[in-house]
Amino acid sequence: MGLDIPGATGSRPDAVPLDESGAEDLLRGICFKTGPPRTVGVELEWLIHDRERPDLPVGRERLDSAVEAVRALPLSAALTFEPGGQLELSSQPAGSLMECVDTTAADLAAVRASLGAAGLAPVGLGVDPWQPPYRRLREPRYEAMEAALDRAGPAGRAMMCTSASVQVCLDAGEEEPGPLGYGRRWQLAHLLGAVLVAAFANSPFQQGRRTGWRSTRQSLWADLDPGRTLAPGSGRAPREAWAAHVLDTTVLCIRCEEGPWDVPEGLTFREWIRTGSPRPPVRADLDYHLTTLFPPIRPRGHLELRMIDAQSGPDGWLVPLAVATALFDDPEAAETVYRAVKPLAETAGSPAAPRNPLWTKAAREGLADPELRAAATVCFGAALPALERMGASGAVRDTVAAFTDRYVARGRCPADDLPEPGDLAGRGLLTGPGKPTGPVPPAGPDVPTGPVDRPARGPERLVAGPPTIPPSPPRPGKAASA
Repeated sequence: MGLDIPGATGSRPDAVPLDESGAEDLLRGICFKTGPPRTVGVELEWLIHDRERPDLPVGRERLDSAVEAVRALPLSAALTFEPGGQLELSSQPAGSLMECVDTTAADLAAVRASLGAAGLAPVGLGVDPWQPPYRRLREPRYEAMEAALDRAGPAGRAMMCTSASVQVCLDAGEEEPGPLGYGRRWQLAHLLGAVLVAAFANSPFQQGRRTGWRSTRQSLWADLDPGRTLAPGSGRAPREAWAAHVLDTTVLCIRCEEGPWDVPEGLTFREWIRTGSPRPPVRADLDYHLTTLFPPIRPRGHLELRMIDAQSGPDGWLVPLAVATALFDDPEAAETVYRAVKPLAETAGSPAAPRNPLWTKAAREGLADPELRAAATVCFGAALPALERMGASGAVRDTVAAFTDRYVARGRCPADDLPEPGDLAGRGLLTGPGKPTGPVPPAGPDVPTGPVDRPARGPERLVAGPPTIPPSPPRPGKAASA
């Protein structure tokens, strides 16, 4: 029994205290597992709202009952819930894009039907446009996270309780250099990521008002504890950069068997190893520490793209999944897109994502920015033929083409089509975007089509008291996303 307690002594390898070199070796070995790109996954977060009045809060008993029904479904994906009650489906790794699309669509259909029987629906927006943060999960992890993130301001609670995303998971890449090499994919992700923020920005509101951001969700991430949400600094190879970043990031919490978890201030994991206080860290502590880091691209053996807002409508999630997979895994598209986004590094400058000018501009302006619009035009233009080469169905290609025509070709993003919060309830959140609002720029020949020339968790319960819902079984390898 004692060996299952973090930090307990014993002969098991994961109970042996870590030293620095051992921790670095583990990080270099587990975070970039290379091989020919062949698998893909997706994690979909949804806000849960009343189907007829999504602007009204859902009562605890009603939500608890709906959650119990959803948990009883025979889903392929892992089902978890975020601190504010957001539902998350995490697909199993799929051998192809279409396998991922088909299994996820089937799971979503079952979830929608179950929630619909309770008069509820999953809503795809990056930030809840109406409700203030309210944490429903009363687990030690989230008690500690709230305490730690509160030190940097209110963005932490808003992120935990009111945000939702589409997270695309792709293989790290090949060991050899080239368009599918892990080093190139790592660099591509941090530049293309800003384009994906801009193209899929879908959260212009918070608590009933416009925030001035197309992606308020991305602005929240940028306002969190910077060490926890920043990408590693440049200048090192990816494995070395990530290992140093992990060890030099502060520990969010130190778990214990009983009572609240300790929330140290300013203690990095490296310092924890060196001091061994309040107890020596073990492998399980390092694994847990990794789940408390939230960079825009998180290497977990694969690459987890975390910067995309949740998308409205039944098929909105499909577009970022298909586009990202095509641009990373098709060699021709990957090479084209790399040349298109590489000049964006000049705008990004030296600060790490997402706290640099490129990512800030993407979150605030979306594709209204000419440079990001031009890059997105190249990227989406490359994705369509790549999807055909990859065997994507006509329905998938048509969905991506429709998004490209509606938004990218016109320098728009989904946030530009949303009406004011008072008019938002019931309009397009469940069935997809309606008619565009405001002036629609033409899709003209003035948009460049080449590179841009530039001027110089664990078991949970969704209750605020004694548990009334059976906890979800833990999924091996599944890290909580918030």
